[in-house]
Amino acid sequence: MTRRDTILVTGATGNVGRHVVSLLRQAGTPVRALTRDPPAADLPGDVEVTRGDLGAPESLAAAVADVEAVFLLWPSYSVDGAAAAVETLTRHARRVVYLSALQAEDQPDSGWGTVERLVTASGVDWTFLRCGGFATNTLLWADRVRAEGVVRAPYGKAARSLIHEADIAEVAVRALTGAGHGGRAYALTGPEAVTQAEQAHLIGEAIGSPVRFEEQSEAEAREELRAVFGDPALVDASLAYWRGLVTEPEPVTTTVVEVTGRPARTFAQWARDHAADFGGRAPVGSPRVTG
Repeated sequence: MTRRDTILVTGATGNVGRHVVSLLRQAGTPVRALTRDPPAADLPGDVEVTRGDLGAPESLAAAVADVEAVFLLWPSYSVDGAAAAVETLTRHARRVVYLSALQAEDQPDSGWGTVERLVTASGVDWTFLRCGGFATNTLLWADRVRAEGVVRAPYGKAARSLIHEADIAEVAVRALTGAGHGGRAYALTGPEAVTQAEQAHLIGEAIGSPVRFEEQSEAEAREELRAVFGDPALVDASLAYWRGLVTEPEPVTTTVVEVTGRPARTFAQWARDHAADFGGRAPVGSPRVTG
C-alpha cells in the first residue's frame, strides 16, 4: 500500500493505538501499523502491518514511505534515539500527532517536552495530545482485584481525572484526518476527578462484586512500584505527585467534547468496558483491548 493518504500508527498494538487503528478503518482511511513483531500484532487483515522499531531509526524508512501522517507514541521514558526517529518520520510525513503528557508544558526538558520540541523543529504540521493520567494504569490493580477483591494503594483520597483510551484515540483521529488541528496542544483529561478509593468502588460496581480499598504505606508502595517501573527516581516522583493530589486534585478539561462533540467517558464507563480484566463479564458489544 503506497497511497499518499495512508496513516502510520506507532504503538498500534497498545491500548490507544488499537483504538486509533479501528477508528481509521471505520473512516475508510488506509492504515499502516508499525510493530516490532508483525506476526503477533493480531490486527485486521486490511491493516498493513510493517516491522519497525522507533528505537532503531534505520528500521523506519520503509514504514514511513508515502504516508500522509503519523500517530506517534514514543515507547519509553528515555528519549535516546528520539532525534533520529523524529527526523526520519518527518522527512516523509506531512503531519504528526504526538501522544504527549500534561507535564510537557511545565517540564519542557522532560521526555515528553523533548519529543515535542523535536517535532516542532522539524517543520511539519503537528498536534500534541497532552494527556493526564490514563485510566488503563489502574489495570495494575487487576490481579489483586481478581484474587482478593482488594485494591491496595497509597493515597486513597488522591483525586485523578483519568482519561479513557478511546477518548484519546477519537481526538487523535480527528487531528490526523481533519483540518484545523495544526499547531494545537490539546490538554486531555477525563470529565471528573475521582479519588482512588472511589475508583476501586466503581470497579466493584462494574464487575458486580465489592472491591475494598486498603490504604498502603508509601514504603510498601515504593517497593512494589520499583518492580514495575524499574526507575527509582520515577517511582519517587510518582509517589510525590500522587501525594499532592490528596489536597489538590488533578485538573479537569473539556477538550474531548470540544474536539469530538461528545463528552469524555467517565471512569465508571471505563470500568464497565474493562470489567473482564478485573474478573467480571465484558459488556456486550465492547471489544477487549489489551497491549
